[in-house]
Amino acid sequence: CCRPLFFPPPPPPSSPPRVYLHSRTMGRFAQLVMGPAGSGKSTYCAAIVKHCEAIGRSIHVLNLDPAAEHFEYTPSIDVRELITVEDVMDSLQLGPNGGLIWCLEYVISNIEWLQKELGAYEDDYLLIDCPGQVELFTHVPVMSTIVKEFIRWDYAVCGVFLLDSHFMSDSAKFLSGSLLALSSMIQLELPHVNVMSKMDLINRDLKRQKEVTRQQAELAHEEEREVVREAAVAEAEEETESRHDAWLERRLNMHVDHLVADVNKDMSERFWALNSAIGEMLDDFNMVSFLPLDVTEEESIGLVLQHIDHALQYGEDLEPKEPEDAVDLYDFE
Repeated sequence: CCRPLFFPPPPPPSSPPRVYLHSRTMGRFAQLVMGPAGSGKSTYCAAIVKHCEAIGRSIHVLNLDPAAEHFEYTPSIDVRELITVEDVMDSLQLGPNGGLIWCLEYVISNIEWLQKELGAYEDDYLLIDCPGQVELFTHVPVMSTIVKEFIRWDYAVCGVFLLDSHFMSDSAKFLSGSLLALSSMIQLELPHVNVMSKMDLINRDLKRQKEVTRQQAELAHEEEREVVREAAVAEAEEETESRHDAWLERRLNMHVDHLVADVNKDMSERFWALNSAIGEMLDDFNMVSFLPLDVTEEESIGLVLQHIDHALQYGEDLEPKEPEDAVDLYDFE
């Protein structure tokens, strides 16, 4: 059976407002990891945790998704210990989306529970793994309310918006995903980094394209001498890679004119004015671009983390450490 739901009683009118005081010796930092369902948020958190463990950096994950079922990491704090979507759906006869919003509003009503759980991880770097329902970040105020609590608790928070690289292969879908990123940036008003996840799939596509190009070039020059044939194949592969890199650069850095032109190719002319207006809005704000992330490459993970740390100003108040195996130069005299 379901655990009983409980609303905390409101404070008496004479009670003073709650004030949270925290000492900040080394700083408190958090990444708010968000994005559409299936964009790789939990995989991202697992990759960052593994990377930080490898470099000896303390990090913890807060699961803020009351509907989550499986993780690739072990959360240090889990909102499902307070409430779950399944319980709410059964008790209040709500659907999945309504139940999720109700759960997060319940977290806000019981914000002291979250504050107490966070108290065990003072001065640690925190990843907040959020639900995938984008309306929570675009027009429903629950996430912005939770973010304001973290800021009041003296956390420096950076929004990390993940978008699946599959979006790049469909121009209209990519335009929509870019609007979601922009909407989240405006709604939350945080330092923000947009990440294009699952870039290993794009790299596989490039390898397949190069293999097709190689086969076509070999067939076209099969009667040529081997040296000539190999040169033609190498030239064709280089041209394929160059076209791919140019396309990727236009997508990641949001060359809006090219994007709108690609969208218009696949749409009726009656939508062109709308597409142009959306493109002009993205261009006017000039806030959306993406960092590529391949979780199979440590260098890629480290580069993304470096950009986020820079946005958070992480490490500026840390004392420099002497390496454990430091070499004394006088030993060589």
